[in-house]
Amino acid sequence: MKTSVGTSTGAVGGTLPGAAAGTATGTATGTAGGTVPGAPSGGPAGTGEAGAVHAAPPRTSRPAPAETVDSPRIVALAASVAGGRDAAVREFWAETEAQGTPLVEPIPWDPEHRAVTFLWRGTEDTRRVLLLVNRLVDRSHLAGSLMRRIHGTDVWHLTYRLRSDHRGSYAIAPDTGGGRARTAAAPEDGPADDFQARLLPLLAEAGPDPLNPRTVPGRWQGAGSSVFELPDAPPQPWRPWAPSVRTAGSGGRGLVERHRLTSAALAARRDVWTYVPPGPLPDGGADTLVLLDGDMWCGRLGVQALFDRLIRDGVLPPLVVLAPDAVDNATRAREFGGRQAYVNFLAAELLPWAAARLPVTFDPSRTVVAGESLGGLTALYAGLAAPRRFGKVLAQSPSLWWRPGGPGPVDGTDAADGPSWLAERYAGGGPRELRAHLRVGRYEGDMRKRCGELRDTLRGLGHSVAYTEYNGGHDYACWAGGLAEGLVDLLGRADDGAREGGV
Repeated sequence: MKTSVGTSTGAVGGTLPGAAAGTATGTATGTAGGTVPGAPSGGPAGTGEAGAVHAAPPRTSRPAPAETVDSPRIVALAASVAGGRDAAVREFWAETEAQGTPLVEPIPWDPEHRAVTFLWRGTEDTRRVLLLVNRLVDRSHLAGSLMRRIHGTDVWHLTYRLRSDHRGSYAIAPDTGGGRARTAAAPEDGPADDFQARLLPLLAEAGPDPLNPRTVPGRWQGAGSSVFELPDAPPQPWRPWAPSVRTAGSGGRGLVERHRLTSAALAARRDVWTYVPPGPLPDGGADTLVLLDGDMWCGRLGVQALFDRLIRDGVLPPLVVLAPDAVDNATRAREFGGRQAYVNFLAAELLPWAAARLPVTFDPSRTVVAGESLGGLTALYAGLAAPRRFGKVLAQSPSLWWRPGGPGPVDGTDAADGPSWLAERYAGGGPRELRAHLRVGRYEGDMRKRCGELRDTLRGLGHSVAYTEYNGGHDYACWAGGLAEGLVDLLGRADDGAREGGV
């Protein structure tokens, strides 16, 4: 796959950092102003200004904590150690290194679940080990996610009872008394608030499991996480944590380039990744995907491999992708959400810029805007604010807690009362021909309830909505497969088969 870094000329000027001499170039100017072509009369009641940055959701209700159980293998190991069998621990680690982690065991009386044991090999300096499984950890009560130690050994462990179709990511934070996490060695039976405060610094030390080769990059250059998939987890055509295998004659690779354009709507310059598929493109332009958080999808996950495969296999038609960077967490929180300025950027700047350079379509029924988390809400808002630009929306784990002015009380009392701000905007805006694909994890608390409510609102307005609840959390390990499934649902052939998990 060729990846080239574009330089910008004209209004932008300069060269994108990291560009090599002779790489592909592109020009970019920002000319948008006012409102988005295709917005409803008067525009939706969003907000055009950034205002205060609200980067985090309210504290909302969560599902019941995942149940912890005893691992038969760990119980047997502890018995061997207690019986004085010195070689037992050495043999256990040799077996674990050969098989990888986590340890997955059947539960004989419960075939729909597995005992999933996460492991850490400690040292003499290890005082405690914190396990951070996506959406299984309660960050307000970290003590519940501490691993246990088999006395007198270097084996630290914690076992969850999980449904056999679970997929997710996790990180591990050992406390050795050094680094950034200098937690006090006070006893753990003191006041809960004090112990929680001592555990919080460990979050900065969290990283992938060294015994698990399957890793997914972290956001904003973070250390990343490890991925686990139980036996009945739905198959995914693209798993960025697994080595990509290509065979000879498997088809060409799309061209990926990175450009920088100036946005009048955002009053800033923005990097944009573009993907153009191999081979001839249809007359009238190719189907078009605007994929938010391009720095993660293209820059860190290499999502172009997914597009290559789906197009090569004939599951998707030739597809052009525009993926703007989110820059950093503060910028993302300031620009995403129900922000008219960001929709102006996408609809009145990015798409015209692309049309002058790439074979994109002008047909909203062939144009998808996609995002996850706060990007998912942004994509849904773009479908409301610019329906003549975006006729299809793929939203994964959308942050439906968002509203102008912030998420409300931190105790989450507002989260359970009444419809979400976005659902109210849709209900008050009149019917439109929108097709949406919504996805949310069963471990996402109030977000799951909010997504179901939005589904019902959209269907009540006559929109076509596919809806999936998957067994996982707020997680790129789940969103990777969701992106593929959502694109096939929205752009694939009608005879491609049943849509998995739709309700």
